[in-house]
Amino acid sequence: MQFQLLDHPNQISKRHLEHWLLQGQSERGWSAKTIRNHLQAISSFLDWCVGEELISKNHTKSIPRPKLPQRLPKALSQEEAQLLLTYAKNAEYPTRFQRTRATAIIGCFLYTGVRLNELYNLELTHIDLEAQTLFVSRGKGEKDRLIPLAPQAIRIFKAYLTERRKLNPNSPYFFTSVQDKDKMGDNVIKRLIEKLRVLSKVSFTAHVLRHTFATLMLQSGCDLFSIQKMMGHSDIATTSIYLKATVEHLRGEIAKHPL
Repeated sequence: MQFQLLDHPNQISKRHLEHWLLQGQSERGWSAKTIRNHLQAISSFLDWCVGEELISKNHTKSIPRPKLPQRLPKALSQEEAQLLLTYAKNAEYPTRFQRTRATAIIGCFLYTGVRLNELYNLELTHIDLEAQTLFVSRGKGEKDRLIPLAPQAIRIFKAYLTERRKLNPNSPYFFTSVQDKDKMGDNVIKRLIEKLRVLSKVSFTAHVLRHTFATLMLQSGCDLFSIQKMMGHSDIATTSIYLKATVEHLRGEIAKHPL
């Protein structure tokens, strides 16, 4: 920011700021995100100036922030998701426990849409195979939610629990480690994702798997309100982003029209 002719913060006017931002956009190609970041930095400084009584007003407060382009969430296709499950189940692991755990981890993301930290914090009592539900305790926003389990998820979880019982871990957590039989370490999923990326040639993250759950549910006819509840979104506007992604998917399918 260059205000060579200004000697004091109280000389910074709204007009100065708007001119500087316009210059950055036209001459330097600043994106909406860059402009918002600059405004935030200057606003913090001017807030401090107001607190120190160097100026009476923070002029950045009255400058509208440019809207960021809405990015559609990246999600895997049904074929890619199935491929990951296949590789998770059939890849080489030191023990059968680790094989079933890996399959259960990928299955948990794809069949329930839980967040990464929610998966790590799942406890044995949170998964009720008889009631066919998964309970997320104090998810994002400190909100609890109940997610129904698909038959495929139940089969995967049953296979994992069989091996987990053989390990006999003294841990309340659903996903446990092999070494100390306690809560699974934070690096387990990172290593698993890296392994499956190499084997399957599919680029993904834990969050992409969450997006995949929502997208595939929507494409299969599930209503937006139900997906909102299962995903734990406080605002349905967040969930409706997946509707746009589904429209883009349909746009690709319409190209197959024979006429």
